[in-house]
Amino acid sequence: MADHDDPLNAFIPFDRVHLAGAPAGPLKGIRFAAKDLFDVAGHVTGCGNPDWLASHGPATVTAPAVAQMLAAGAELVGKTITDELAYSLNGQNFHYGTPVNVNAPGRIPCGSSSGSAAAVAGGAADSALGSDTGGSVRVPASVCGIYGIRPSHGRVSLEGVNPLAPSFDTVGWFARESGLMERVGAVLLGEDTANLVAGAARISDAFALAEPTVRATIEPLVARAEAMLGRRPPVEIGGLGDWLVAFRKLQAREIWEVHGPWIEKVHPRFGPEVAARMEWARSVASQPAGDEADRRRAFAARMAAVLGSIGILLLPTTPDIAPLRGLEGASSQSFRDRTLSTTCIASLARLPQVNIPAGRVNGCPVGLSLMGPRGSDRALLRLAVQLS
Repeated sequence: MADHDDPLNAFIPFDRVHLAGAPAGPLKGIRFAAKDLFDVAGHVTGCGNPDWLASHGPATVTAPAVAQMLAAGAELVGKTITDELAYSLNGQNFHYGTPVNVNAPGRIPCGSSSGSAAAVAGGAADSALGSDTGGSVRVPASVCGIYGIRPSHGRVSLEGVNPLAPSFDTVGWFARESGLMERVGAVLLGEDTANLVAGAARISDAFALAEPTVRATIEPLVARAEAMLGRRPPVEIGGLGDWLVAFRKLQAREIWEVHGPWIEKVHPRFGPEVAARMEWARSVASQPAGDEADRRRAFAARMAAVLGSIGILLLPTTPDIAPLRGLEGASSQSFRDRTLSTTCIASLARLPQVNIPAGRVNGCPVGLSLMGPRGSDRALLRLAVQLS
C-alpha cells in the first residue's frame, strides 16, 4: 500500500514505495508517482498482474527515468496501478480495481496509465510517469482533465520499463500545470533536435470522428492556437480505419514476441478483455507478416513532410468524454476504436503529442492535442504553456 490513504485507488496495494529526492534540484518540492511498469531497485515491478508479480524478483536497478526525477529533487510517493501489462485503454484493472477519475465521477480514468493519471488529477501527486504505446498517457490525460505527453519515440530512456511493443513504447508524464510539464521535460528530454515551423492545421478526419459537443468545446483553444501560430488549411490523413488495423497488427506481433514465452510458460490469469487481446496477439503472430511495416515507414515519412511544411497539427485527444465505469460491449468498443484511430497517428509515426485540457462536456473533461515533428517535444511543451 502507498504511504498514505488511497481513496483514489491509484497506488498499487501490495507494496510501499517511497523515496526521497536529492536535497536540491529543479524539481525539489515536487511529489511524483511512477506507473508499476517502472523498475525501482529492491521492489518487484508488478505490471498490473498478480502472476507477473509472483513470477519475477525485485529489480536490481532503478529505471533511468525514475532516477532522473529523483536526482532532480522530486520525491517518489508511490507506484501506481496499470492495466495488465499495459494492454488496455480503459483503466479498469481486473485484479486491483479501477482508479477514481475525480473530474468525471462515475466514469473511468482510461488507461493503461490509469493510476498515474488518477493520482495527479486527484492531487495525490504533482506529476506522474506513465507509458504510452497506443495512447496510454494521452487518453487518460484528456478524460481526467490534466496535461500529458507522449514524447517522440526514443526521446526518454525505456530502460527499466517493462515493454509492451518496443517500437511504439514511450515514457510520458502527467501534471495539473503546464509549467510543471515543461519543468519535467527539461529534466527528462534533453535538447530538441527539431524546430517547429510557424503554423497550425487541424487534422480534419480526427475532428470528424469526435462528437459535435467535443468539437464545439475545444474550438476556442483551437482558434487560439491558430491565431498564435498562423492558420493553415486542414490536413486529411485518410484511411484512419486502415491505419488502425496496421497499428494493431504491428503492435500485436511485438506484444507476442515480448510476452508470448512468459504467457505460455506461466499461463497467467488475465481479466477477460486482456485475455482476449492476448489470444488475438497470438493469432496475429502465428500468421505471415503483411506489408504493415513498409506502410508504416512510408506513413512516417509522409507525416514528417507534412509537419515540416505546416507546423503543428491539432486534433481532439479523445472523441468523447470518459465512458461510464463498467461499460462493456459495443459502446465500449466504439470509444476504443474511435480513440485509437487518432492516437495511432503519432504512435505509427513516432511523433510527440501533448494533451491540453480544453473544457468540459456534460461536466466531464476533454482535451486538445498538439502534434509536432519528431524531436520537437520541448517546443510543444512551451507552446502548451503559452496556450494555458
